Amino acid sequence: MADPRGFMKFERRDPKKRSRDERVHDWREVYAVEPAEERNAEVRTQAARCMDCGIPFCHSGSAGCPLGNLIPEWNDLVRQGHWASASDRLHATNNFPEFTGKLCPAPCEAGCVLSISPESGGPVAIKNVEATIADVSWEMGLVEPQAAEVSSGQRVAVVGSGPAGLAAAQQLTRAGHEVTVFERDDRLGGLLRYGIPEFKMEKKHLDRRLAQLRKEGTRFVTGCEVGVDLTVEELRARYDAVVLAVGALRGRDDTTTPGRELAGIHLAMDHLVQANKQCEGDGPPEIDATGKHVVVIGGGDTGADSYGTSTRQGALSVTQLDQYPMPPTTRDDDVSPWPTWPYVLRTYPAHEEGGERKFGVAVKRFVGDEEGRVRAIELQKVRVSRHPETGVRQVVPAGDEVEQIPADLVLLAIGFEGVEQMRLLDDLGIELARNGRVSCGSDWQTDAPGVFVCGDAHRGASLVVWAIAEGRSVANAVDTYLTGASDLPAPVHPTALPLAPV
Repeated sequence: MADPRGFMKFERRDPKKRSRDERVHDWREVYAVEPAEERNAEVRTQAARCMDCGIPFCHSGSAGCPLGNLIPEWNDLVRQGHWASASDRLHATNNFPEFTGKLCPAPCEAGCVLSISPESGGPVAIKNVEATIADVSWEMGLVEPQAAEVSSGQRVAVVGSGPAGLAAAQQLTRAGHEVTVFERDDRLGGLLRYGIPEFKMEKKHLDRRLAQLRKEGTRFVTGCEVGVDLTVEELRARYDAVVLAVGALRGRDDTTTPGRELAGIHLAMDHLVQANKQCEGDGPPEIDATGKHVVVIGGGDTGADSYGTSTRQGALSVTQLDQYPMPPTTRDDDVSPWPTWPYVLRTYPAHEEGGERKFGVAVKRFVGDEEGRVRAIELQKVRVSRHPETGVRQVVPAGDEVEQIPADLVLLAIGFEGVEQMRLLDDLGIELARNGRVSCGSDWQTDAPGVFVCGDAHRGASLVVWAIAEGRSVANAVDTYLTGASDLPAPVHPTALPLAPV
């Protein structure tokens, strides 16, 4: 059994980062690479802080991990040094633990019982333990292809190669179906490839998993837009079921602020895609922060990613704007009681590398030069509230004072509006819901028979852990549709809602 006093013996320690001066000059991951023995010994100590509490909220589908990761089990196995068994338990619920171990914001840690009181020293470092198990699994040669022994004779098309599509494809391939993944980009991975900066997850981790999927029998086609390059008629004729994992990439734009038409104002995701392509060897990007004053509008993950990317490109300055006031540094139980996702200030490694964050402000006007390029931004203090009757969010000025800051490059990271308009959906007869998503029934099936949906396309822009969970669940539904029953796990229901914000 776990050590019930481990959290009293050992302090929480997060993984070490490389120095700021070193990491801002390259695209490698921000965390230091330590000798395996030292790393493993420290992670065993951190795993020993898990007390295997009676009700493990860390892997609850609502407050904790939607994958249902068996966190107390693999924590205790790591504590004892049983890395192979820990790898088995981790991979039993998660196809890609190196993705979640690097990219997930860890709602499991917010749901950890040790998060109840600050006196406990903080939650178990679950995310770090998970990432280390994944690393050790590869280092020990424990990750091997799991090819199906018997073919079902059924063919499945998965449209989209992000984490949801890859999870669905791997599960269905292992169930014996012939799976082909279609990706319209030139490389596989979706947002894992082109949305996540290299300094958060080096793409070698993605490529390693793709190699495993190929050896298991999953087929991949890149540079193919389904609905255009492969018509719906051809899709229906060749495949017995279709999974839509097309993401929710329709970025929200600012269409009302004066000056939006000026050159030099872009959606942040366009900036990230071009920077990632440069890291892949595709040449210099058109949207480049080098030698510019950069303003990132939006306080979420995408904004932080563009913040760190701009720093590495050599921006003169980076400023991130957030309409909301600065959150508290500790949990307020009246606002976000445990085990819900706490409303606290989140500081990413990118924010430690320089620049400035401004809270409670909004853009009043974009200021341009004689050539029609943005050169500055006028800011105003604002207050965000909800209309008492309609509940609609309202952003109103909190004063008359206007501040002007330099801006040669403006990146809009203000969210996503849903699935992009595409011929595929039109030809399948699928209409987007009012929230911009693709709806489905309790069996994950859309209005088009034999066509299923999962991931961001279904739930809107969300977390990588939810994408994998939905991919695994839709695989169960497709397997059932094709064979009448399924032994594949289904960790979440289509109506499942996280307590953590997405």
